[in-house]
Amino acid sequence: MRKKSIALGALFAFGFAGSAVAQQCGGDFNAWREGVRQEAAADGIGERGLSALNGAGIDQKVLQRDRAQGVFNQTFAEFAGRMINDYRLRNGAANLKKYANTFARAENEFGVPGPVIASFWALETDFGAVQGDFSTLDALATLAHDCRRPEIFRPQLIALLHLIDKGWVPANVTGAWAGEIGQMQMLPSDYYTKGVDGDGDGKVDLKGSSPDAILTAAKNLQSLGWKPGQPWMEEVRVPDQMAWEKTGRVTKLPRSEWAAMGVTYRDGSPLPADGMATAVVLPMGHKGPAFLVYDNYDIYLEWNQSLIYTLTAAHLAARLAGAPRFDVRSPEQGLAPETMKQLQTKLAARGHDVGKIDGILGAGTREAVRQEQQRLGLPADGWPTPTLFSNL
Repeated sequence: MRKKSIALGALFAFGFAGSAVAQQCGGDFNAWREGVRQEAAADGIGERGLSALNGAGIDQKVLQRDRAQGVFNQTFAEFAGRMINDYRLRNGAANLKKYANTFARAENEFGVPGPVIASFWALETDFGAVQGDFSTLDALATLAHDCRRPEIFRPQLIALLHLIDKGWVPANVTGAWAGEIGQMQMLPSDYYTKGVDGDGDGKVDLKGSSPDAILTAAKNLQSLGWKPGQPWMEEVRVPDQMAWEKTGRVTKLPRSEWAAMGVTYRDGSPLPADGMATAVVLPMGHKGPAFLVYDNYDIYLEWNQSLIYTLTAAHLAARLAGAPRFDVRSPEQGLAPETMKQLQTKLAARGHDVGKIDGILGAGTREAVRQEQQRLGLPADGWPTPTLFSNL
């Protein structure tokens, strides 16, 4: 499963030699490819990697995917309900048992619990079953040659050539349309710099070796700042009245302050009265599901910048660790996509930066909604409702 609105937020420049060249794009493809060859050679890539570049070409289907990509507009309850299914829960539990030693090694060496890794494994490729059938070489050559974001994709192309040169992947390796490879859908730069040989066969095979994929994902999450031994997300109950303007992922308060406001665990037990920094996230407003998120949740957003996707991944990890399905509660009615577009237009007219008028409840729109809710004396939970819409 790929949601590539998602993955593009996680892409970053890899920093190989030739950064000035990395800005070049467009024009004659053969001439452009020769520039890539020179950059690759200067970066130490040998004949096997350079020869592979000869076969790279433009894939129009990749450009079509890139131009057409959009963020899903389902609510958290809808998306999570669809993505956290019996198949993924059952196979997640089975794989945690099957690869128990590998997951134990991942936690011992990198500090990342098995359920966290297994949740990404499930959502990205259904445990390796759906890895994508695009030519990775063509996909990255296409996106690097295209002038939309060459600074992102050219370094990934160079990283792929390193992988080919090392013999870790063949020149005809396949994956997702934006260049991710393997069971965890890793970018070539992460594959190259964080690849772990989990099965001891002398190479890193993220497509065919589950131990390699599990340990590489763990190392990647560690490099993003995962804090060992700390939680990532827990379901909570919120009171009928509280300082809603303090909710949202970016406002972190000690657990003791949330406890003082009346926030409890789902079963009603009190939160620890300590100073651990946490935020209360209400993806469907103050009457919907509620979660306490920790610093480790921010690492999910480094993997994927969608709030709905990351909450789903974090909750799936919690389910695999033994938590029950979240309580949807009784959220207020949201807005249909067309009405959301009208709301975004109104918000933009009031000077809010909501980004693209696309009907998607992204971070900018949530923050604008929160500010307008405060102005109007409504619960400032960032959830747009017909009441808010009619009052703007």
